[in-house]
Parts: sequence; C-alpha cells; structure tokens
Amino acid sequence: MEANGSWCLYLIECRNGSYYAGITNRLDARYAAHVAGRGARYTRANPPLRLLGFRSYPDRASASRAEWAIKQLPRERKLAFLQTD
Repeated sequence: MEANGSWCLYLIECRNGSYYAGITNRLDARYAAHVAGRGARYTRANPPLRLLGFRSYPDRASASRAEWAIKQLPRERKLAFLQTD
C-alpha cells in the first residue's frame, strides 16, 4: 500500500461480497481502521476482506468527485475505473 500524503480513492471488497469506496490521505491508517472496526459504519457492519485498489488524486476535491463517480457505476465497472487514467 502507498498513497500516504496525497489524496486517493480506494475500493475495498467486504466479506458480504459488496464493494466499499472511500477517500483518504492516509491509506494505510484508513484501511487499518476499517479492518479494526473503527472505520465507516458500513465497514463496521460489513468487515473488509481485502483492498482491491486505489487511485491517487492531487487534492481532496478531485478525490471526492472521483468517489461520487465510482459510486454511480455498476459493480462490474468499479475495478475498471481504478485501472483507467
């Protein structure tokens, strides 16, 4: 894992098979919080299975726009979103 310091969008696969998308500027710490049950309400109810990927952005506003965009996509296109430039 990297992207500590710059803002990033990340995608987690949860134990129930769903995906959770979020943004942070400290990916290692944020993912650890999700795993420990101190993250978002959704991941407390649906614990993380693994980090699927992340994409860096220059600022929080850009990361927030990307988070909104990925949450509008159907499940099968979410991973592709992280892999495109």
